[in-house]
Amino acid sequence: MLDTRIRHHALFFGAFIAMIASVCHAQYTTDWLANTYGTLAAHVGNAARSMWVAPEGVVYTASMWDENEGGVAIYQNGQSIGSIGIHSEFQGSAITGNATSIFAAMQAGTQYGSGGVGRYNRATGTRDLVINVSTWNAVTRADAITGLATAGSLLYASDFFGNRVRVFTTDGAWQQDISVAGPGALTLDSAGNVWVARKSAGAIVEYSPAGALLNTIQMAATSRPSALYFDASTGLLMVGDEGPDMNIKLYSTTGAPQLAGTFGVQGGYLDATTGIKGQVGDKRFTRIEGIGKDSAGNLYVLNNPWGGGWDLGRNGGTDIHAYSSAGSLLWKLQALNFEAVAAPDPVTDGALFYSGTNLYSGTAGGTFIANTVDPFSYPDDPRLNVNDTQRDEHFGQLVSVGGNRILVASGQNPAIFYFFHFEPSKGYIAVPDASLPGTAFNTTRAVTGGFSIDSKGDVWAGLDRTNHIYHYPLTGFDGYGKPSWGPGIALPIPMSIRPLTRIIYLAGSDTMILAQGIAGSWDWTAMNTRIEVYHGWSAGNMTRPDPVINLTSANAKSMTAAGNYLFVGYVHTVPNIDAFNLINGHLDATLINSNPGNVDVGNDVDSMYGLRAYLRSTGEYVVTKDNYNGSSIIVYRWTP
Repeated sequence: MLDTRIRHHALFFGAFIAMIASVCHAQYTTDWLANTYGTLAAHVGNAARSMWVAPEGVVYTASMWDENEGGVAIYQNGQSIGSIGIHSEFQGSAITGNATSIFAAMQAGTQYGSGGVGRYNRATGTRDLVINVSTWNAVTRADAITGLATAGSLLYASDFFGNRVRVFTTDGAWQQDISVAGPGALTLDSAGNVWVARKSAGAIVEYSPAGALLNTIQMAATSRPSALYFDASTGLLMVGDEGPDMNIKLYSTTGAPQLAGTFGVQGGYLDATTGIKGQVGDKRFTRIEGIGKDSAGNLYVLNNPWGGGWDLGRNGGTDIHAYSSAGSLLWKLQALNFEAVAAPDPVTDGALFYSGTNLYSGTAGGTFIANTVDPFSYPDDPRLNVNDTQRDEHFGQLVSVGGNRILVASGQNPAIFYFFHFEPSKGYIAVPDASLPGTAFNTTRAVTGGFSIDSKGDVWAGLDRTNHIYHYPLTGFDGYGKPSWGPGIALPIPMSIRPLTRIIYLAGSDTMILAQGIAGSWDWTAMNTRIEVYHGWSAGNMTRPDPVINLTSANAKSMTAAGNYLFVGYVHTVPNIDAFNLINGHLDATLINSNPGNVDVGNDVDSMYGLRAYLRSTGEYVVTKDNYNGSSIIVYRWTP
C-alpha cells in the first residue's frame, strides 16, 4: 500500500511538473510576418523576378535563390503546389512555358552560365535541355537574358548584351536573330508578331515573324516597360510600367497601337490621393515584373517592392496579385523577406514593424503596409545601389525621439549603417540622411566593433582598429525631422572584452552591454562566449562589469536587448533565442517554438543584427528574428 501511495505521489508530482512546464511554455507565443504562409511546405518562394501563367491558372515564378525549395515556384488558387530545380539554379530574370515545358534563364556560376535557358518538363520537373542563347555566360550583377516567350514550336529569347532577340525551336534549333538594342520582356500576339520591351528607352517594338519592324510604341520619357502580355481575348497589349506611373497600360493592336486604358492606381504605391505615399495595396503597384492571364480571364500581376542590391536573390521580394475578369482582387501571395529582420516600432508600442525597406503590422503572416523606398525622389538611396559594399540593406533598426522616428538600415554582416528619417508630407517613405562611416560622422573607418542606436538617438560604434567605442550624441532635428549628431567621443574599450564585436546601450537604464569577438580571427563578425554588462556606464562605470555572462551554447551570432533582458541567437546550431537577465546574468528563458504546426522558425540566426527586441507598456517583450528558410520574420511575444 505504501508503495502504491508513493507511486501515486510520483505520478501527481510528475503531472504537476508537466503542468508548470506547460505554463512556462505558454508564457510566449511564436508568430511570423512577411510571408503569406508560415511553414516551409506552404511558404511563398523568395524574390520572384519573373512569371508565366498557364491557361489552367497555374503560376510559375523564377527566383535567383530560395533557401528551401527550387528556384521555380509553382502556385495555384493562392497556394504553393511545388517547385522545380534547385534553389540556386536560375537567374530569375525570365521564364515562359507551353503545354509541356517551362523555359527559364539559368544562373551564372552553374555549368550552363547566365547565357543558358533550361527547358523543364512540367509534369516531372526534370530538365531535359539547355539552349545556349547568349555568349554572356558570367554575368552576376545583372541579367544576360531579359525576356522569354513561346509561340507554337518557337522560343524567343532576349539577349540583352547581344542586342538581339534570338529565335529557336522549342527543341533548341536556332532559327534567326532580330537586332534590337537592349531587349527586355517579350510577348507574342495572335498573328505571331513579337513585341519587345526596351525598358531603358521607354519603348516597345513590334516585329513580324520574319523579323521586320512593324510598329514602335514610344511611351513617356520616364516610363519603363518591364513586363508584357498580349491578351488574345481582347486584342490588347498589356504593358507593366516600372516608371513613376506604376501601372499597367493597355494598348490596342489593330492598326497603329494606341493607348486604350490602364489598370492600377496612377502612381501606384507612391500615389498620395487614394492613400498614403508608400502604402501598398490592391492596385497600388510597386515594380511590375510579370503579367499573365488564364483561360478563365483571371489576371495575375507580379509586382515587387523596391529594395535590394547586387545579390538579386534579395531583390525586394515576391508579391503576386490575382484578379477576376472584372478586376476584383481574388488573392495575394507574398514573400517579402529573405535575409532581414524588422524592428518593433516604439511609437505604436510594438504594433508596427520596420524592416530596412518595408513596414508590417499584424499577426499570422501580418499585413504588408508600405514600401519605404521612393526610387524617383531619391534615386541615390543606398537601398537601391547595386554597387554597394553589402548585398542588401533589409535589416531595420528603429528608435523614436520626441515622436521623430530614425530608421537604420544595414545588411547581413554590415560594416556600414544608413540613416533615414520620416516626414509627414512623405508618408511612409524613409528619407535618406547619412551613413556611418560617412561625412555626417566625420569618419571613413568601417564599423567592425559593434553598433548601437539608443532610445535617445545617440549612436555608439566600435570603429575599425581603434580600440575605442565612439559615442555620437544626437544634437537634434531640423524642421523636416532630419537628425544630426555631434562629434564622436572616444571611450576606451575595456581590456577584459577586447576584441569588441557587439555593442548595445540601453539609455533608459544607463546600461552598456559589450560582447567579445574572437582574438586573432579573420572573422570580425563572430562572437565569443563572453558578454559584459555595465550598469551606470554613462555615470562613470566603464571598468566594473556586473554581471558577466558566459555563454554555454556554441556560435553566438546576434544579440539585442530591451528592459531587463538580453536576447542571444546562434548560427550553424539551433534557432533558439536565449533570454538572459541583465541584473543577475541568469538564463531565464529559451524561446524555441510554441507553435511548430503553423510556424517554421528557421535553422539559426545567420546575421549580426538579425534580432530586435522591444518592451511594450504591458510588460510584454516582442522579439523579432530573421528566418531565411521560410522567407519570413519570426515574432516572439513573451511575458516573463
